[in-house]
Amino acid sequence: MSQRVLTTESGAPVADNQNSATAGAGGPLLIQDQHLLEKLARFNRERIPERVVHARGSGAYGYFEVTDDVTGFTRADFLSEVGRRTETFVRFSTVADSLGGADAVRDPRGFALKFYTNEGNYDLVGNNTPVFFIKDPLKFPDFIHSQKRDPFTGRQEPDNVWDFWAHSPESTHQITWLMGDRGIPASYRHMNGFGSHTYRWTNAQDEAFFVKYHFRTNQGVRSLSAEQGAEQVGKDANSHQTDLLQAIERGVNPSWTLHVQVMPAAEAADYRFNPFDVTKVWPHADYPLQRVGRLVLDRNPDNVFAEVEQAAFSPNNFVPGIGPSPDKMLQGRLFAYADAQRYRLGVNHTQLPVNAPKAATVDHYGRDGLHATRYGSRQDKNYEPNSYASPAQTGQALAAPLAVDGWTGTHEAPAHTKDDDFFQAGELYRLMSADEKDRLVANIAGGLSQVTRDDVIEKNLAHFHAADADYGRRVEEAVRALRED
Repeated sequence: MSQRVLTTESGAPVADNQNSATAGAGGPLLIQDQHLLEKLARFNRERIPERVVHARGSGAYGYFEVTDDVTGFTRADFLSEVGRRTETFVRFSTVADSLGGADAVRDPRGFALKFYTNEGNYDLVGNNTPVFFIKDPLKFPDFIHSQKRDPFTGRQEPDNVWDFWAHSPESTHQITWLMGDRGIPASYRHMNGFGSHTYRWTNAQDEAFFVKYHFRTNQGVRSLSAEQGAEQVGKDANSHQTDLLQAIERGVNPSWTLHVQVMPAAEAADYRFNPFDVTKVWPHADYPLQRVGRLVLDRNPDNVFAEVEQAAFSPNNFVPGIGPSPDKMLQGRLFAYADAQRYRLGVNHTQLPVNAPKAATVDHYGRDGLHATRYGSRQDKNYEPNSYASPAQTGQALAAPLAVDGWTGTHEAPAHTKDDDFFQAGELYRLMSADEKDRLVANIAGGLSQVTRDDVIEKNLAHFHAADADYGRRVEEAVRALRED
């Protein structure tokens, strides 16, 4: 094996990596020391803007294997044949904290998948909860501001968190999920994943179906109590990263079974819940889970920064047969996610190895920009149509046209028969065992009792009362008891 030689970035050998060049033995440094200047300049530029949300994350490669025929619902090629395998990359994350945050905290978890299909990359960017706090993207920046560090105190403030929720009754369902037993997963391997939004599948006959994705962990769901989570953070702030890395390294490859709920498009208008409201679920009794395939993670990244930190997902990366629904939050994310990555990583971030298609050929007329590495031959033109080399031809539409109507404005969607903010939160509460209810109430009261404004507390209590009388009564009593101590 040949001896490695330390070089500068231009390839010149480095004579001394322990001592800077000086003017004499004790003299000042020399600006001609190219190795020193290059090393310091690179170090100053090694960090990039972290994600505003989902900053703290872990990832792994694997594959998705189709186990059941779903060609009656979608013409997506990677789902077209039982036994078909598609390479994938998955990134798990916490939402609210920064890149240096701890793993075992009470927070939703990002569950983002990139399928490297032969029709291009398909990104499915979801969470470990089937619902979300809000249903309109106009509220998203304010929501995140309320959950992040306060600009004056520099810490997350219960006053801000609960004040936003007090003015956002649609959050009640997600709060009930978050403050319940599944609010702190034991590991990334032991939690379910959801597409959360409603998506649209189209089959070969251009028949349309609305779908929701459910990834059920084959390791079983395991969660931590608030006390166990705090203990885990004290032992290893990177506990979820450690668990995922070590499990795959020793060959214990985590897996999930993908199911979908399928709603014929014609049924959406008359469904009792708004099927495009991400604060609501479709009860399984209405639309049962149908198995699609199996996700397996079997390879760790070689470099966390290059492959996890620079991994870029966008919900608008679809493939033929899969497209968006009128879900407002999804529609907002179609712009915001790709825009965030252009800001963080540059316009050519799709050329980075973790983001570049692996099974599809990329051919478009975009050129130049920061970090451009893709270019054609010198005969290629960067415009279309042209009279020179055979131009790229357009292909089939991703999905059949979706009929829309109505007046422009900022009004709510038409109400469905049970289109309120509290019914499903109450249903979730009533499904819980007595012990689960005890822990839920204790978790909510522990946070809400720290709020300094009585009116904010009262508004939040009203939401829990509206969801379920027993739910509201127990939270109110627990908050009062903690404030009187």
